[in-house]
Amino acid sequence: MTPNPSFIHSLSLGLVASSLAFTSTPQINAKPKPSPRAAAKSNGLDLAGMDLSVAPGDNFFAHANGTWLKQTPIPPDRSSFGVGAMVADLTDKRTAALIQAATQSKAPAGSDLRKIGDYYTSFMDAAAIEALGLRPLQPTLDRINAIHDRKSLAAVLGSTLRADVDVLNATNYYTANLLGLWVAQDLDTPTRYAPFLLQGGLGMPDRSYYLDAAPRMVALRAKYQAHVAAMLKLAGIADAASKAAAILQLETRIAQAHWSREDSGEVLKGNNHWARKDFDVKAPGLDWGAYFGAAGLDQPSEFVVWQPSALIGISALAGDQPLEVWKVYLTFHALQHRSAFLPKAFEEQSFAFYGKELRGALQLRDRWKRGVAATNGALGEVVGKQYVQRYFPPAEKARAEAMVANIVVAFGQRIDHLDWMAPETKAKAKAKLATLKVGVGYPDRWRNYSGLKVVAGDALGNAERAELFELQRNLRKLGQPIDRTEWVMTSQTVNAVNLPVMNALNFPAAILQPPYFDAHRPLAMDYGAIGAVIGHEISHSFDNEGALFDASGKLNNWWTPEDFKHFQASATQLIQQYDGYHPFADIAINGKQTLGENIADVAGLAAALDAYHLSLHSKAAPRVQGFTGDQQFFLSFGQSWREKSLEPSLRQQVLTDGHAPAEYRTFTVRNQDAWYAAFQVRPGQILYLAPRERVKVW
Repeated sequence: MTPNPSFIHSLSLGLVASSLAFTSTPQINAKPKPSPRAAAKSNGLDLAGMDLSVAPGDNFFAHANGTWLKQTPIPPDRSSFGVGAMVADLTDKRTAALIQAATQSKAPAGSDLRKIGDYYTSFMDAAAIEALGLRPLQPTLDRINAIHDRKSLAAVLGSTLRADVDVLNATNYYTANLLGLWVAQDLDTPTRYAPFLLQGGLGMPDRSYYLDAAPRMVALRAKYQAHVAAMLKLAGIADAASKAAAILQLETRIAQAHWSREDSGEVLKGNNHWARKDFDVKAPGLDWGAYFGAAGLDQPSEFVVWQPSALIGISALAGDQPLEVWKVYLTFHALQHRSAFLPKAFEEQSFAFYGKELRGALQLRDRWKRGVAATNGALGEVVGKQYVQRYFPPAEKARAEAMVANIVVAFGQRIDHLDWMAPETKAKAKAKLATLKVGVGYPDRWRNYSGLKVVAGDALGNAERAELFELQRNLRKLGQPIDRTEWVMTSQTVNAVNLPVMNALNFPAAILQPPYFDAHRPLAMDYGAIGAVIGHEISHSFDNEGALFDASGKLNNWWTPEDFKHFQASATQLIQQYDGYHPFADIAINGKQTLGENIADVAGLAAALDAYHLSLHSKAAPRVQGFTGDQQFFLSFGQSWREKSLEPSLRQQVLTDGHAPAEYRTFTVRNQDAWYAAFQVRPGQILYLAPRERVKVW
């Protein structure tokens, strides 16, 4: 789990099925086996996967996907499965082949190809990892055991600070480390970078897992405590049961200090600038000098503290909780964090809780898949460079860029036609649209990994050095000019992202393939699938959070009071709409928590539809597979969100994710007038909304 400020918006295609700790039975240098699920369908709509017995106006998701949902099992190594996972599986197989080719290339020592080959091969050598036991982790455990006072505690806590963002699941406002770091453009002074500090310290996904009195949560807490005890016992630590209880008690107190998911998502609440000297006065308990020194943050004179009261509460705990409790807490988290690089028993125990109990998966993922994920995490842009050279030709990049340009034009026209927006607000919105930096396929410049040392046979050491390399890379940004060309996703990632502060978008090469993007099918279907993705990410620059940032990235409300009031009224309407969706009888979607993504879905789909209509140049759309152009557009959109989840995974998503589950994201069609006309949706049908109830944000 990694810190993600609310000004990072990924599409989230439900691809995160497990944490780094979940691996399968070791197979040294195992090659990926073909799977019937590997290649996603393309070249048209999946008619066989539809359920025509369900009216579009009653359940559009089931109409577009019902038969597929009934007939497709979730693979045992996953907690959810759908189109995004199918595309990711294919991409992983391609990436694995590229990495394995690097292992056989006899590339020069120290070269990028040699690094990815050595990193992957080291991870795959399960027999060597088993033989080493805990020895690679022993220096870390020794540093923890040597803690003898509050200063040495702070130094060890500071040494765990890392700067890593998992934008595939950009919904978590916490990290398993005590605090998280994000180096990004300052919200008040967008010409400089600032270090952002975020709440952390929990081993479970969210504060609600510690504080919710629901029977299921109570049971999960007991299972988590048992897991902690089991991990400690595997490490040979005596009295594991009582120490696990103390760890849970400490994490519960940390959870009590944490901000909620909704509060963490509010930019104006999170933008708190603290001078370095403020920490000792405002947040006593933690020895901040020792902490920042060990973290490499002794130079910055100012920080952004995203959740101040949480940081204050965590610091107080560092000052008053027994050192022995902190030591065993740090020991457990060290074991958990590195469990993928430790003997098999640690991997399996980690999966038993995080995979089975929390997400419902039945078996560990194949080790080669885990090796691909680990290598991507450490050397993502080295692998990405190989990927785009093989799988993303210039013609596809040009075609995608043309679609992006067309949707930007359509979005601009929507701004022009807003009858409720004042001219001065429109001018500022258009200025922001004009400065949008769109990256398609891959970054303008590839990262330099010459400073990262990869040692053959040292799997855990390679992981530690990769994390430290990424931390140092981020720290070097401080004091440097803003780089708006930097990517936060690799090219082989099946997702997309908006960075409202940078006013920039990333559309990786891996999402620009069938069934999202396919040159061999009608344009209507591309606009309904990848076009809606592009529109979604563009719209984030103008959603409830993006609307707070001007064209320069400064936190500056550029709306007139009347316009912003209108915008907020539409947002409130959308919150109420999503609050009404109940995936389970005891849990509803949180409309406020998912607001930014829901706004982007509504506005992005509308802009994509406009862009599709513009592409017709006033000509009639051809019927294809028996459907009109608009029907093709909406059905392609519905099928692009094809996904099913196990109950534990879906519950976790509803509680912690800023994105609504896939089914409810397809329901955004009910806010589009054209959808009603395309499918003859009438009053009395379940999804029908009267015209005045349809949300029109942009």
